[in-house]
Amino acid sequence: MKKRYTIWMALLLAGSSVLAQKATFKAEVIDPKIDIGYGLAIGDVDGDGKEDILMADQKEIVWYRNPAGAKGSWVRHVLAKNLTERDNVCIAARDIDGDGKVEVAVGAQWNPGETRDLKQSGAVFYLVPPDDRTQPWEPVRLHHEVTIHRMHWVRKSDGAYQLVVLPLHGEGNSNGEGTPVQMIAFDVPENTRGLWPYQLLDTKMHMTHNFHPLEAKSGFLGLAVGGKEGVQVFLNGADGWAPSGTWMVNNQGIGEVRTGTLGNGQLMTATIEPMHGTSLVVYTKDRRTVVTDNMKQAHAIVCADFLGQGRDQIAVGWREPNDSKQVGVRLYVGTDKEGIQWQEYALDEKVEMACEDLRAADLDGDGDLDLVAAGRSTRNVVIYWNQKK
Repeated sequence: MKKRYTIWMALLLAGSSVLAQKATFKAEVIDPKIDIGYGLAIGDVDGDGKEDILMADQKEIVWYRNPAGAKGSWVRHVLAKNLTERDNVCIAARDIDGDGKVEVAVGAQWNPGETRDLKQSGAVFYLVPPDDRTQPWEPVRLHHEVTIHRMHWVRKSDGAYQLVVLPLHGEGNSNGEGTPVQMIAFDVPENTRGLWPYQLLDTKMHMTHNFHPLEAKSGFLGLAVGGKEGVQVFLNGADGWAPSGTWMVNNQGIGEVRTGTLGNGQLMTATIEPMHGTSLVVYTKDRRTVVTDNMKQAHAIVCADFLGQGRDQIAVGWREPNDSKQVGVRLYVGTDKEGIQWQEYALDEKVEMACEDLRAADLDGDGDLDLVAAGRSTRNVVIYWNQKK
């Protein structure tokens, strides 16, 4: 099992392994009337130095301007709407050219039951910003596969960026069997309105759900891709993307995957199992630990150091009532060095949250990470303000 960690040891962080303080968050609803809230992203949209919130809603791609340090609310702006006949499904936002403003790509035409007709399933767009970024952006249609589902801007070791896009199924795939998923890696052209070169990577995986970039200060390390067969690591070399032969999780179906640190040189992989599942699971080099199995339709996970412990905690959300008739978001804080014992904290439960997606960011500039959640049936966007200080 040690092999799966050797290729990303550069991500190690030092830190303590004891519980520092109680986790306390205060909820603020910034939008009570969304449709679904499929995907969230964080980044500075307008170049004012503040982290904004972006979202792929059912028919609109929107962003909420950060009012931190000034009076006012999180004003909602529409980047694009009605891109395809069917729903939007994912979004990626990152400053890839160093101008202090994010570039944005989105996935749409969400039709997971259709794996044969490219016109009826899947779409990828790059959005060209106008001078006034509060106005609609120009969509540029890129290559797509069926059932486009997740995307990230990723930085390679040479500093160049790519847009990597992951479908749910392979073309013609049925019930997770048949043609494997083809992951798409786009190079960014000088003329973003023109043709985008791309590589198709046969993942050899037959139903994927999410993936996580493995990055370090020294450069880009790889991608952890999760799905029906587990979590496989892909690397980028002279000939482009290829599977590394390393599985962080093997023969165990997962829906969501994130990586983090337990401090003192201990790495972890956190997953939701199975797809749209009930369990939060932590993997280390030595063991598999089920942290909780009290969720239903779990669909969001974040590993980050919210409490300033020098090690990561795990935030997880689910979107359908569990056995206790609850939906919500929970934070799990490790209380040992091995990643076996975890303390559960409910976030502010005065606000109902049927969580579809989660993101972490320091939204108020106080040095602590906050959480942003999008609720599916609750139809809301909520910031959970970190009250550590």
